[in-house]
Amino acid sequence: MPSFTYIAISSAGQQSSGKVQASSRADAFKKLEAQALTPVKVTEEASQTKRKAVEEATSAEPVRLKRAQMILFTEELADLLDGGLQIDQALRILEERQDSVAIKRISGILRNELREGATVSKALKKASPSFDDLYLNLVSAGEVTGSLSEVLRRLAANMTVIQELQSKVTQAMIYPALLILACIALLIVFMTVLVPQLTDLLKDSGTKMPLATELLMSFSAFLGNWWWLLVSVAVGGFILFKGYVSTPKGKMWWHQNQLQLPLFGPVISTRLYAQFASSLGNLVTNGVPLLNGLKLAARAMTNVHLQEVLARAVGLVGEGAPLSSSLKKVGSFPNLMVDMIAVGEQTGALGKSLEKSAVRYDKELDKKIKRLTTLISPVIMIFMAVIVGVVAYSIVTAIFQTSQGIRGKA
Repeated sequence: MPSFTYIAISSAGQQSSGKVQASSRADAFKKLEAQALTPVKVTEEASQTKRKAVEEATSAEPVRLKRAQMILFTEELADLLDGGLQIDQALRILEERQDSVAIKRISGILRNELREGATVSKALKKASPSFDDLYLNLVSAGEVTGSLSEVLRRLAANMTVIQELQSKVTQAMIYPALLILACIALLIVFMTVLVPQLTDLLKDSGTKMPLATELLMSFSAFLGNWWWLLVSVAVGGFILFKGYVSTPKGKMWWHQNQLQLPLFGPVISTRLYAQFASSLGNLVTNGVPLLNGLKLAARAMTNVHLQEVLARAVGLVGEGAPLSSSLKKVGSFPNLMVDMIAVGEQTGALGKSLEKSAVRYDKELDKKIKRLTTLISPVIMIFMAVIVGVVAYSIVTAIFQTSQGIRGKA
């Protein structure tokens, strides 16, 4: 078993040094802590066991975190670092006191990686695939500049903004979807339950039905006889659509056309603009070079069409063109955002301009969501009223004509 020399602080505040036998550097830390010692420096004496130590440190399986867990981990780590704790002490507290099993495991893996000499950004990359390139690059910049806690706080705020943007759009889509489903359910009930019952009643009278009533009856009979075919076509169409949009070409077509959808397109595009401005602003403000930040912000976009557009902008910026003129040339981004970026470039405050642009489009997203929910409800209610009105008119007309025929026979 390898030997490690150490310098540590006792619980009484006295410095001590010595040697400890441990299987790895991380294990040496644990043994010293078990003796109520706070390690300051631990050095391995036997270099031939370094490979074994690295293998043990990397043996833990990476842990996936949900976005809410990532935000919680980032916020709490930033709070502990702001409180004056060293990174190892902060991670130990998270490992011991956090209720989330995933965060406990992440903290433990990070402690082992850091004790083996890894940087925080490299340790995060090994600990979990949930930490993307944008996150890792910002942490790396924070390590270099000595502002890790501030960077983590900005990251938590940025992830919270993006989560809220996605949540707003999701909630905006739920209400119209429920109304549409209610409309379809009402139509099915009319066509498969109410109309067939009335059809049998009216046919018994032997009276010729009005054209509108005959069409309604024919449609109801078609649904009753061929509903399985309609369901099969709908399910088959959905499967084919999902299969197509899962291909690179289909995904590109769908993401491009999402931005052109009536009512929903402006909501989706505004969320993406806010996300881009927030991500790039966060990167630039924390000292990441513009070209690298633009690449990272492009990869963070969830829309592959805008990813391709930003990839062209990256090429132009790499050739020396300003960001504002590059975005204007590739298109797909609103003129107001381009103008705000141009002002930031002229004043030397590009990061602040991007953050202001993100706030502006966040507010714009709220307005468009309210407008969507305001418009969609009357449209669907009118559509439902038309369906009910047509059915009611056909039935009432048939009943009236049947009653007239019965009186004529009498």
